[in-house]
Amino acid sequence: MATLLAAPLLGGTAHASSYGTPDIKLADSYLSGAVGSTGDPVATVTVSQSGATAAQLTVTATHTTGKSVAQPGDVTITGTGATRTVAIAAEGQGETDVTLEVTGGGGKTATTTLHYAASPSVQDAAQTRYWTGAADASAAVDLGGGYTVVGDDENNTLRLYQDQTSGAPVKTWDFSSQLGLSDDDELDLEAAARVGDTIYWTGSMGNNKDGKLEPDRAILFTTNVTGSGATAGLTFGGYYTGLRDDLVAWDQANGNRFGFAAGSAAGQIPKEANGFNVEGLEFAAGSTSTAYIAFRAPLVPPAGDGKALLVPVTDMGQLVSGSPQTATHATFGDPVEMDLGGLSFRDIRKNAQNQYLIIAGSWAADDNTEPYVLYSWDGVPADAPAKLMTVPTEYGGWEDIITVPDLTQPSPVVQLVQDDGSADLYGDGTEAKDLDQTEWQKSRTTWFTL
Repeated sequence: MATLLAAPLLGGTAHASSYGTPDIKLADSYLSGAVGSTGDPVATVTVSQSGATAAQLTVTATHTTGKSVAQPGDVTITGTGATRTVAIAAEGQGETDVTLEVTGGGGKTATTTLHYAASPSVQDAAQTRYWTGAADASAAVDLGGGYTVVGDDENNTLRLYQDQTSGAPVKTWDFSSQLGLSDDDELDLEAAARVGDTIYWTGSMGNNKDGKLEPDRAILFTTNVTGSGATAGLTFGGYYTGLRDDLVAWDQANGNRFGFAAGSAAGQIPKEANGFNVEGLEFAAGSTSTAYIAFRAPLVPPAGDGKALLVPVTDMGQLVSGSPQTATHATFGDPVEMDLGGLSFRDIRKNAQNQYLIIAGSWAADDNTEPYVLYSWDGVPADAPAKLMTVPTEYGGWEDIITVPDLTQPSPVVQLVQDDGSADLYGDGTEAKDLDQTEWQKSRTTWFTL
């Protein structure tokens, strides 16, 4: 009698053999978020399987290593095509590995690991975003269309961020080669100001934290802006290396009134009340050639509740108009001593109406628990600033004003940026600037109502 052969069952073992092993890949293996945040960055995964369409594949979070940070139920995966989006709602500060699994035809699976870190909750969480890729935001300039270019005091890269969006920069620029800098040279960018389509950038001009002379920190350079918003571009303009020396010589010629020579000497710590350290730059009211250098140190006098110092440079445009070897020396106007309640400048910015906004903070290096205070000023050297508010601070230091609203209107709103390089964002004892993963490095930006 003939033997009957059983027909293969559709969807059974025989059919499963026609499917390949699924593939799941992360666009980036590291992701940062924050507890209670709005609009955190998301991760992107792509999935595929031979013998199956993308719509047949499902992606789930199956395991997390740090349950107090996030559990599988805190992971939301959206999309039905080859590309899926992974969002995580953090429960607590810390780091966790998230196992993502794709299940395809024939029940076959594959996994990948997303390394996730969450910073702690903050006040004004709904008005806060986080710009990733660097942690030491120290100079910021509006490029229009809701985009800001940010300088960092730990590297020489300029980064373009979308104001309202957390995540990585949309563009970057590095002009180290035009400035003659090697990979180890650091500008220590701390201040910037825009006039027309030119942005002036400067480092702190001070020594390093150990008192070592750092000539690269005294470079003043310009970039030229083309376009605006996401399509904005920056090209190199020129640079000048003598501004620090000019400031010292000017002060010496005027009886060492501010102690610049001693404050900038080898061995002097810059972030002392009698040190030498620049943190702000902005043009004088109605001028495109005179700009204020705003000092974090020294205070005047350095003892007691000294005043904060502005020194006007009256020929900014000429300083970078030629090669640094042939540029004219800087000339200076009458200095402005400003009572900021014993605090010093961390940033200064003005609007088209010549209304100035000032971030005042401690001159000290380890000052994350000290207050940061916003002041308004009318730009008249003889007039005193007006205190507006103390800015809430959980960690980091407020160092950047993007734009100044019309301060005569009720409840104006301002966007500030925080330098978080020294913050232990994830509770692991590592400062943000020392994290190996740049995706976990970030600076906070928040809108405050004045």
